[in-house]
Amino acid sequence: MSRNEERFGTQDANFGDSPAPAVAVGSEPGGTQNNTFNWTTPTEIVDLPSAGVFYPEGHPLHGKDTIEIKFMTAKEEDILTSKALLRKGVAIDRMLESLFVDNRIKVQDLLIGDKNAVTVAARITGYGSEYETKVTCPSCGAALRHTFDLSEVENKNPEEEFLEYGIEGTPNGTFVVTLPMTKAVVECRLLTGADEAALMKISERKQKSKLNDSVLLESFKSFIVSVNGNSNMGMLSSFIMNMPARDSRFLRRAFAAMTPNVDMTQEVVCTECGTESELEIPLTADFFWPK
Repeated sequence: MSRNEERFGTQDANFGDSPAPAVAVGSEPGGTQNNTFNWTTPTEIVDLPSAGVFYPEGHPLHGKDTIEIKFMTAKEEDILTSKALLRKGVAIDRMLESLFVDNRIKVQDLLIGDKNAVTVAARITGYGSEYETKVTCPSCGAALRHTFDLSEVENKNPEEEFLEYGIEGTPNGTFVVTLPMTKAVVECRLLTGADEAALMKISERKQKSKLNDSVLLESFKSFIVSVNGNSNMGMLSSFIMNMPARDSRFLRRAFAAMTPNVDMTQEVVCTECGTESELEIPLTADFFWPK
């Protein structure tokens, strides 16, 4: 809920679509003209999927289950269209940091699920909850234009998946899971925006070198803390390289389940074959540059 509610009244769920309050431009009480633009940027309170549980003491989000962000303005659009920032791949991160009310918070320190929640909320404040983009029908392969409703995106409830994969938490804020074939006990940590950026750079380097751009192995290396209590880097690298495919698949799914995040899947009906499918909302260029 926005803290501007007291000033502007309650906003509906599609808060980005709500009309802006009347603003007196170039005037003061009593009709005196001035050169200021008297507008107070509204803010929005965003629920964090992590509920602040996994941030260390001293972090501004430690123990906080919400984060306050400002609505997008022309300033943020300017950041998003900066050619220099786009080339560096940091335009969206810089834009998000511009929205944080608490300037101690840095995108690189956010858990990935929390970053996703903020990204969705920021887009709604800027351009509304309707997001039209291209998708592919998994049944017939038809290319479709579909409009997703971002106001329906909710935080995931991990309890059922924790039971399904036998995930257990540790006092250190990490998680352990037992793999089905090797029976190895793998300890995992949650990834941050900095980890995500590092994996993207590795993928880009591989593409430039015309190598396989998969970062599967690097992804495992980034979140596996120990195996059977052993955290030796050489041993972990050997384990990851030789992990049976069944264990690898299980671990990828378990890690997705243990990561606090938003549920980005919605139902899409194919206009060609009529098949109803659960598709993940794609974060394409249309997301912050709607047509």
